Amino acid sequence: MKILITGVGGPTPRSFAIALKKYAPNKNYQLYATDINPLSIGLYQKDLFDYSFVVPPANSPNYWEVMEKLILENNIEIAIILPELEIVEWCKRKETNELPCKVLLPDLSIANLLVDKSKMTEVLKDSDIVPPSFSFHRSHQNLAEIFEALGADFWVRSTSGTSGLGSLKIKDIDSLKNWIQINPNVNEFIASKFLPGRNLACKMLYYNGKLIRSACAERVNYIMAKVSPSGITGNTSFGRLLNEPKLVSEAIRTMDFLFQYTGAKRHGFYTVDYKEDENGKPYITEINVRHVAFTQCFAAGGANFAFDTIQLLNEESDFDLNFKMYEFEKDLIFLRDVDSLPILMKETDLINLFSKVETNP
Repeated sequence: MKILITGVGGPTPRSFAIALKKYAPNKNYQLYATDINPLSIGLYQKDLFDYSFVVPPANSPNYWEVMEKLILENNIEIAIILPELEIVEWCKRKETNELPCKVLLPDLSIANLLVDKSKMTEVLKDSDIVPPSFSFHRSHQNLAEIFEALGADFWVRSTSGTSGLGSLKIKDIDSLKNWIQINPNVNEFIASKFLPGRNLACKMLYYNGKLIRSACAERVNYIMAKVSPSGITGNTSFGRLLNEPKLVSEAIRTMDFLFQYTGAKRHGFYTVDYKEDENGKPYITEINVRHVAFTQCFAAGGANFAFDTIQLLNEESDFDLNFKMYEFEKDLIFLRDVDSLPILMKETDLINLFSKVETNP
């Protein structure tokens, strides 16, 4: 099977490829990689991708000409579109034209809503699902308004983009002013009440009107956390694979509301991110219309959403279309880094190993 994966300069597309090549029961895939940057490492990872291509950005006038030619000439059967801007471009194309190959995409209405965190927050603000928030432009003059609305401690970040773009915990107005100045490429910010609890993710795979698969995890630490003032880079280095049916129920409730609000079909892959308050109540911080970088860790633990996606798009007759929440062994954690496969182990084993190192320097 010939599968196109776009944006391979980022960790998420490479993680998707790893989930297929390393953890899927059927590894008979030819993977075709694209990226807009000729220096993207994924273009040269021959253990993952059989063929690689440099393509124009999704907003380029000749994007579709190049992509259609690539897909036609290489007999591509399935495309996995992962950069957000490219997802939106494919969703637009789906609205007006036939797509050049099979692809799992949300409807444009819900994609447009979710890629803008301020719009999503505004829609959900009266439902006690999102934390109290305040959206503002970098030119906003009365910054004191934000402190009046949210108090002294709040979290600020870009309204769009990934990897914790523009994110920092703010304690005073001078910190906020300085943070705005050192992020010149961010025009729209969203400030939200600071939530000190767990950082959770709920994966939701919808297909043709129904929820098919789901699973949960906790992000604990991040790769290269020291290079980011917030400590968040968007790439989890240490996390936990969780069995949280209540969180799945909350995610279903939210997604049902958003599907109804936008008129979108229940279709596509979503990652619903939560942060808990001091009492353990989860609030949604964002919803991604795609896989995220540790999708390979889910696959290593038995929840291979990449393989599920391919089976659904290939209309495999033996695929179970009944809903399933993936369940993991208790106490299961993952460790990962940029250039390594993830390691899964029991957290109690990690603690025991750490204790031995501490007592035997």
